Amino acid sequence: MHSPLPFAALLFNAFVWGLAWWPFQRMHQAGLHPLWATACMYAVVLLALLVWRPGIWRQVCAHPQLWVLALASGLNNVAFNWAVTIGDVVRVILLFYLMPAWAVLLAWRVLGERPTPAALLRLALAFAGVVLVLLPEGAPAARLWQNLSLADALALLGGFMFALTNVTLRRLHAVPGPARMVTMFGGCMLMALAVAGIGLQVGVVEPFPAMNSTWVITGLLLAVLLMLGNWALQFGAARLAAGTTALVMLSEVLFASVSSALMGASALGTRTVLGGALILLASLLAALQFRRPGASAH
Repeated sequence: MHSPLPFAALLFNAFVWGLAWWPFQRMHQAGLHPLWATACMYAVVLLALLVWRPGIWRQVCAHPQLWVLALASGLNNVAFNWAVTIGDVVRVILLFYLMPAWAVLLAWRVLGERPTPAALLRLALAFAGVVLVLLPEGAPAARLWQNLSLADALALLGGFMFALTNVTLRRLHAVPGPARMVTMFGGCMLMALAVAGIGLQVGVVEPFPAMNSTWVITGLLLAVLLMLGNWALQFGAARLAAGTTALVMLSEVLFASVSSALMGASALGTRTVLGGALILLASLLAALQFRRPGASAH
């Protein structure tokens, strides 16, 4: 029987990310855009890791192919953090969890893994759920993209980049874990700075504000929680089957849905619930596929 510690570790990580929307919104209300917040927090995390393991930078430099991982993981965090700050939290989380569908397509293109009929079924379920979430009732399908808000687009981009991150991690499995971790944190910081700079020029991102105790303290606490959450994820995922990990991580949707609904940050309409059920069903089937003996990932 498994020790409860790996499960508890994964639940902690899901809890951190399921409630991360609240500190990001709080910092935004205090004047700090989520892109600046992301850059600052991951700078703190990256600095802490480099101080703790100063030799880790040599491992990163020895594997130049890690730039793809930095780009994918960085844009994943940038898109997700921005989306949950400005959008309906449940809607954002559901669109982000389209990730298993993107993973099927990316694994086909990048890893040469042809999708099975079961994988195509999951793909159809996930995209049907997206249509229900995004398309107003009675509206023609042509209006699907017209109804896409900035938060919706960021959530979809975040899920795609999360899938690309996972596929890239599989390609770079021979690279030492600490090097991959530093690359991901560094990518989050650099991508946040780059997108914030572009957004500042086009007027969609506010300038970096003066120091404020609210966002400084909130950001530092969240940075610590994100670091602990990442360590918890590494601990739990290393000791449980991949399918079990994926199933436990789906609890993030529950944490985000309940907390945002209680705090008035989400509106749960019928179409959102039904569409979300299809998206989560696709994710659940993908996770269960990992649990079958001899089953492939897709």
